[in-house]
Amino acid sequence: MQKIMIFLGLLFLSAQAFSQRSLKGTVYSENYEPLTGATVVINPGNHGTTTDQNGEFFFTGISTARCHITISFIGYRKWERDIDLRETNQLKVIMEPASHLTEEVVVTAYRAGQQTPVAHTDIDGEVLRSTGVGNDIPSLLKLTPSLVTTSESGIGLGYTNLRIRGTDPTRINVTMNGVPLNDSESQGVFWANMPDFANSVENVQIQRGVGTSTQGSAAFGASINFQTTTSDPQSYAELTSTVGSFNTFKNSLRFGTGLINDKFSFEGRYSRLKSDGYIKNAFSDHQSLYLGGTMHFDNSFLKMIILHGDQQTGISWWGVPQEMLETDRRYNPAGVYTDEFGNEQYYDDQTDNYKQTHAQLFYSWALNTEFHATAALHYTRGDGFYEQYKEDEDFVDYGLSAIQISDQTIETSDLIRRKWMGNDFYGATLSGDLKLSSQSNLTFGGGWNRYDGDHFGRIIWMRYAGTTEKDYEWYFNNGTKTEHNLFAKFDWEASPLLRLFMDIQYRGINYEMSGIDDDLRSLDQEHDFRFFNPKAGFYLTPKDNHSIYAFAGISNREPTRTNFKDANQDPEATPKAERLYDIETGYKYESGTFSGGINLYYMYYEDQLIPTGEKSNVGYDIMTNVDKSYRTGVEVMAAVQPLSWLTWDMNLTLSRNIIKDFVETSTNSYPDPDGSEDWITETVKNPLGDTQIAYSPSVVGSSNLAANITSRFKISLQSKYVGEQYFNNTESDERKLDAWFVNDLQFNWKLNPKPFKSIGLQFTIHNVLDHEYESNAYGGNWYEEDVEKTWAYYYPMAGRYYMGQVVIRF
Repeated sequence: MQKIMIFLGLLFLSAQAFSQRSLKGTVYSENYEPLTGATVVINPGNHGTTTDQNGEFFFTGISTARCHITISFIGYRKWERDIDLRETNQLKVIMEPASHLTEEVVVTAYRAGQQTPVAHTDIDGEVLRSTGVGNDIPSLLKLTPSLVTTSESGIGLGYTNLRIRGTDPTRINVTMNGVPLNDSESQGVFWANMPDFANSVENVQIQRGVGTSTQGSAAFGASINFQTTTSDPQSYAELTSTVGSFNTFKNSLRFGTGLINDKFSFEGRYSRLKSDGYIKNAFSDHQSLYLGGTMHFDNSFLKMIILHGDQQTGISWWGVPQEMLETDRRYNPAGVYTDEFGNEQYYDDQTDNYKQTHAQLFYSWALNTEFHATAALHYTRGDGFYEQYKEDEDFVDYGLSAIQISDQTIETSDLIRRKWMGNDFYGATLSGDLKLSSQSNLTFGGGWNRYDGDHFGRIIWMRYAGTTEKDYEWYFNNGTKTEHNLFAKFDWEASPLLRLFMDIQYRGINYEMSGIDDDLRSLDQEHDFRFFNPKAGFYLTPKDNHSIYAFAGISNREPTRTNFKDANQDPEATPKAERLYDIETGYKYESGTFSGGINLYYMYYEDQLIPTGEKSNVGYDIMTNVDKSYRTGVEVMAAVQPLSWLTWDMNLTLSRNIIKDFVETSTNSYPDPDGSEDWITETVKNPLGDTQIAYSPSVVGSSNLAANITSRFKISLQSKYVGEQYFNNTESDERKLDAWFVNDLQFNWKLNPKPFKSIGLQFTIHNVLDHEYESNAYGGNWYEEDVEKTWAYYYPMAGRYYMGQVVIRF
């Protein structure tokens, strides 16, 4: 670890060794007025800045003689030029008004700018897709700071997920074009329901910490904001075909009409994916459709998109039992049953099946260069079920009576059941951006969203059915959730060196459940929450290419459906809302060949909900509010270009994640002292002091070393290190994931043979060193006669495997 820190320090200190050239420029409107806040990006290096109140920008430390400059500003056409710094190092740029309002205004209200004092990462859609072949979103984001991915199939397809700074997926706010993607009840995002979504992403921003105000669920540690495909002025068609290990096949067709009659544009995509997965029966059979259409006017546009996903995925969410890891890492207990002859069998239809359709309508308009706004309507429909073979189930658990066959009373039966979900999510959002002066800007917005979801279960087969009919429904319940929010952000350039930022948000939630759950208990309950989430910070540029920032913010989060239903009928166990206080400060340096940054954070929780081992008074495992816990750490980012053909991007997070004064609740069983064969079980509480928060590795690092061998051929080595982590909060070595270090080797070719616009070839060797590891696990413990017993399930990842892809653009 010391070697890593020394190496990164040397990179920072050596930055000036690469400094050779500088570039200064001024950006004007068509009326020769300075444009404040224009985004300027220089390549190679992808370094960016914004123009000051005089419309000026400045880069130093540029080692290459030639560079590419891109300047963008809402309401103006993008300006791009190749510059030879041997001929000039000063630019005077006059921006040309756009004939149409640019579509980026849909997401600007929810994103951090270049000089917003929050830790964030911006990723272009092309860069995102090039990170991996055939992977889902979590795996494509794997190289971003503090991010850890998990996969149930073992290859980054099907059921995948991510954590940021140890924050679990239900606490990460995710939006698409500013519209919430998190499920209202579970507060998670199910990426399997959005197959090949990356192929419809224009760009994405990840904010770490509380971040800036957005729509939807609480940003309780991170937020991810996607913008989908925008209109291309030129027509195109693109065919992508992927083939790889574990019978993985994916085909995708994208198209765009270009601008028709300077007014209309349409784009779309269809994708089909099939894979067996690494884990037995963890197959994926997915397809998706994306359609978008835009009508442009002089100072506005109307855009509609539809995103449809249809997935069938083999259930593998139970993981692999600990005792099977050494003998059969691909074992999957889901669907295993014993037939009437005593033979172990797999039920082939042990699957998750879901269809989800997103429809979004946007109207954006600009009154002038000082004001623009976006109004949106959205609707999402989801329907699906998961199917299970269950052995020896008690009739009484399904509200059924025993049946009589001859003189035998039958009280149990093997059966096949389906647990269904059907839900509607709809609402409206509004956002606006007003330039108050050349030094200040006001961003505001709000939204109203409603979720209405049914949960029900049906039995489709029984070995001993009696008079029970097929599709017998043994439970039905409904959940409705209404959420509204208002926010305002104020950005002020107090001086040429200092920008101040303030952000306030009000959020209200009403959540109601009714009906009976799958255990036949009533779920009737209602909860209301009102939250106020303030944030503030500053961004200081004491000298060219150097910046310092600080941020403080508060976020509040309501419990999930599971939190409430597991504590149902136990008023003492009803969970409270959680609160997060986030304080961050950082430093950034940028030049043409080197950029680096360091971010320090302290995230303090009140009433964080965690599993402690406690049960409700009716015997259900519950999440419990703990008084005090925190996460603190340092994130170091660096990008260096020592040679014109070689780039190295890397990041490292060192953190400490602690629950204060944790008390474990467990059970201890022992023989009845009276001598009977019965055992007595009692609840025991074990004070453990300060313990590490589960799923929170103290070291996370990423590296991407890329060599452009020629202008058409590139080799990349992608590396990921995740330190050891506990998978429950007792800090026991019996419930710990070992550290892992995995490398992917990637080859990229780009060709331009006629009649095609381009052909891209990509080949990836995943886990090139064939490292054996598990990305996730869960487990617990109990005691027998004061001796601890433990159980655990793991999610093994595949060893070395291969993926190839061809992308043909017409």
